Amino acid sequence: MLNFTDIIKGSLINTEFITSVEFYDILFGLIITFIMSLFIFFIYKVTYSGVIYSHNYNVSLVMMALITSLIIMTIRSNLVLSLGMVGALSIVRFRTAVKDPLDIVFMFWAIALGITTGANLYIVSFTGSFFIGVIIVLLLRFKNSNNIFLLVIHYEEEAQESLFRRLGELNYKIKSKTVSLGTVELTLELKLIGSDTSFVEEIAEIDAVKNVSLVSYNGNFVG
Repeated sequence: MLNFTDIIKGSLINTEFITSVEFYDILFGLIITFIMSLFIFFIYKVTYSGVIYSHNYNVSLVMMALITSLIIMTIRSNLVLSLGMVGALSIVRFRTAVKDPLDIVFMFWAIALGITTGANLYIVSFTGSFFIGVIIVLLLRFKNSNNIFLLVIHYEEEAQESLFRRLGELNYKIKSKTVSLGTVELTLELKLIGSDTSFVEEIAEIDAVKNVSLVSYNGNFVG
């Protein structure tokens, strides 16, 4: 009477532990992975909406897909080595902070691409990558049309009445207010429709307003 352990042992005995991978198969797989990862590279660059675009991070997505593809090629060609590699990779820790959640999506996309191409599932890789790319472009195209900005104003207390009378025409929320020796630093979150920023000059012309700054805002604020 065979138990589960006997079945597993029998399967391993009857299985080739090491299968050769031809040089041309490796080269072809890496070329396909590289071409497909360039698609991820292009989609990330086109859809990026943050403050500072990181070219190095985008390049790392291509390299991540290639490295993952090599790992999968190794695992599927050598059963014993694959077990050791799984144990080695399990202790790897990445501590680089990723601020944009969409960057994590692109990272997993690059890993998934490397896994599918490394396993010779080229149809899955091509179809899945094309579908994901189209979905990302469509979803980001239909994002909120309101532009979010931070308005930072330094003014003296006697300008407060005139300032808030002008600010009453804007759609804003107070994020922080700092008062020091009669000088106030006010930080506001503004929602603007269109690209008209003439109000910045109008606020700057108010008496006792020292300076005004308008900066892009991605929703992360530390007070």
